[in-house]
Amino acid sequence: MKFKITLLMIVCAMFITNAQMKKWTLQECVTFAVENNLTIEQFQLDLEDSQIDESDALGNMLPNLNASSSVSSNTGFSINPTNNLPTNSTAFNVNMGFSSNVTLFNGLRNIRRLHRARLSAISNQYRLDDLKDDIRLNVANAYLQVISNKETLKTFRAQYAVTEQDLKRTKELVESGVSPRGDLLEIEATAANQEQQIVNGESLVLISRINLAQLLQITDYENFDVADESFDIPPSDILDNSAKVIFDKALGFRNDIKFSKSNVELAEKDLVIAKGANYPTLTGFFNYGTRYSDVTVIPDGNGDPFTPNFTDQLWIFDGISYGAQLNVPIFNGWSTRNNVKRSKINLDRARLQFEQDKLDLETNIQQAYVDVTTFFKAYEAAEKTLEARRLAYQYAKERFDVGLMNAFDFSQAQSRVDNAEADAIRTKYDYIFRLKILEFYFGIPISLN
Repeated sequence: MKFKITLLMIVCAMFITNAQMKKWTLQECVTFAVENNLTIEQFQLDLEDSQIDESDALGNMLPNLNASSSVSSNTGFSINPTNNLPTNSTAFNVNMGFSSNVTLFNGLRNIRRLHRARLSAISNQYRLDDLKDDIRLNVANAYLQVISNKETLKTFRAQYAVTEQDLKRTKELVESGVSPRGDLLEIEATAANQEQQIVNGESLVLISRINLAQLLQITDYENFDVADESFDIPPSDILDNSAKVIFDKALGFRNDIKFSKSNVELAEKDLVIAKGANYPTLTGFFNYGTRYSDVTVIPDGNGDPFTPNFTDQLWIFDGISYGAQLNVPIFNGWSTRNNVKRSKINLDRARLQFEQDKLDLETNIQQAYVDVTTFFKAYEAAEKTLEARRLAYQYAKERFDVGLMNAFDFSQAQSRVDNAEADAIRTKYDYIFRLKILEFYFGIPISLN
């Protein structure tokens, strides 16, 4: 039994450790961010609220139905409800009724409010989808930053491992009197500098991991990490399309443009609804009512007075009324006219914002297009520089090993390689992200595969 319990505890401990060591892929990060972001949840509530507005607008087109009832007792002077004559007694009265009203015409405002509510729900969906797009881009950028910093840190550690070997060999040469002590000091300085680079690299990895975790709204920073992977430059033919072609396509599917356009349509609906207040309103009504009073006196079949019971009175004194009511707006302190003017201003504002959003999109696409070209050239230049630095370092190492180069010049060659490798990694991921932004504008989902 003890063995089983111990085994179970070991299995549980392994499970917990594995859970803590989970490393996130880009797709997992994007999916988690979209599903758990608080702002998205708030926008989702706005969408649900707009769907309720649609139900309200539909309900305004339907007849209403209300029931009413009152019970009262009166002592002293009152009017007998049977014969409308004054009486001085105590009376117990019950009144009940039903009423219904329906708007027959109000300048088509109810129908247009329904159309507006449906359009508002679509607009809120566009806004929600646009926020998801922004979150996907931000998460991808933060994820690539973590990967870039991790690759740089690996490079620093690998370079430090090589320097440790050089340091060990130089110590032996100095102790044997072959090399001067100055060479050892230079190698030690190089090693100390690389140790500092490693510390800074670890700090950058940690900060970038925290930034990504905050985007995902994960607070367990210590146990959060991304998958240990590196990415090559992905193949892409996006530059086969001009910036104008990418912009024209983006206008058709970008959620921010759809949202901006829907705001123009909403403003147009608001203007039409405001103008509808200038028209007469026609309302139909239907009322049913009945009553009971204990002072009611009516003649029976023989002409003798008597007081009918409660149920009989409800049937005897019930009645209905129905009809239509027309209200014609003549003067309301210019409120209708001013509402129309405000709606026109809001429409102009929405149209200007729509044009501004299209202009911003075109500017962003042009910038992204230039960035892809520029950052690719920067990456190519960094790769060429790295290749040249590596060859120079290898040549310097060969000369240093045979004593034809001093430690200071050798350390400088090694430092230039370090910087070139870090620059090559940075420019690679800068280019990958800019490439993904441009593809995203073209409608290609974010993926690093």
